[in-house]
Amino acid sequence: MKLSRHNSRLYSVMVAVFIISAFILTGCASNREIVYPGNQWERISDPGSAGYSDDGLKAVGDYVKDLNTTGLVVTVGGRILFEYGDIEELSYIASVRKSVLAMLFGNYVKDGTVDLKKDLIDLNMDDIGGLSEREREATIEDLISARSGVYHAASNAGDNLADAPARGSKKHGEYFLYSNWDFNALGFVFEQETGRNIYDAVESDIAVPIKMQDFDRESQRKSGNLKVSKYPAYHMWFSTRDMARIGYLMLRKGKWNNTQVVPGDWVKKISGVITPSEEMNPDRIKGGMFGYGYLWWVFDGPDTPSHFKNAYTGIGYGGQYITVIPKLDMVVAHKVNLRKTQNKAVSRTQFLNILDKIIESGK
Repeated sequence: MKLSRHNSRLYSVMVAVFIISAFILTGCASNREIVYPGNQWERISDPGSAGYSDDGLKAVGDYVKDLNTTGLVVTVGGRILFEYGDIEELSYIASVRKSVLAMLFGNYVKDGTVDLKKDLIDLNMDDIGGLSEREREATIEDLISARSGVYHAASNAGDNLADAPARGSKKHGEYFLYSNWDFNALGFVFEQETGRNIYDAVESDIAVPIKMQDFDRESQRKSGNLKVSKYPAYHMWFSTRDMARIGYLMLRKGKWNNTQVVPGDWVKKISGVITPSEEMNPDRIKGGMFGYGYLWWVFDGPDTPSHFKNAYTGIGYGGQYITVIPKLDMVVAHKVNLRKTQNKAVSRTQFLNILDKIIESGK
């Protein structure tokens, strides 16, 4: 059918309006302003402008106040959407330290200072009572993915060593087990191979570039029973709002303003699936919500909701979390100061409920 000149012009205008409307509604990631916090976080004054409801966020607060949560920060698009508790207080982040260590390795792997294929023999590493030659075949990559096959006791508790197979029964790289020996030994590897103290590296390589507001070098200290293992745990004390900065650095693929703080391909590697959910051990966590990357837990289970696609989280004892949800441009940092709560925790189920309520507030 041939259109008249008038109808043709009208049709062209309608098409143009449709295209512009679609552009506005769907957005354009390549042109969207990327916001980074400066010395202070910006805050979203009107949650509705970001697609979230006041009532929904009130429901989050009502739920959290009945838990042992001592700090909570939710950011969307690089601004704080919701906060609760004392977000400036420094406290123990437990095993979230491991996720931070994974980030630290990036630049040193990229420039060749750290070779992930080096094994414990190359590194001249052993431990109290000795490691077998088979155990000493474990590589740095095996340690960072919790697949070493070394089931030596760690200097600190808080892992799944009680569920480990017999020592020497698994070849390195073939079997996932969350073991603090791997992680503590990895801290030693970092310091030996880079020639740097972990906490000095956290300060210069992460805290300073991303302007962590509360980082205190003197508050960081190692601990552990060195009669059990000679590799101590490298514990860390951060504020909730600084945990959110770390998560935001990961969300932005390691970039902060114009500086590539952590290599982008390394961020993708450590936050991607190395051990899928169905290969997790022990059996009670197999097929659950999480798989594992390089020291980050990855939302990978068969029943994981779609909004958690490509999402990942650091998890620490008692309720410490840095959770990154790329699909929502969101970071959630959650803290339980166990000294304040008399060691009372926020369970993983309760934390997942918090996430659900946050996400529901955007519907």
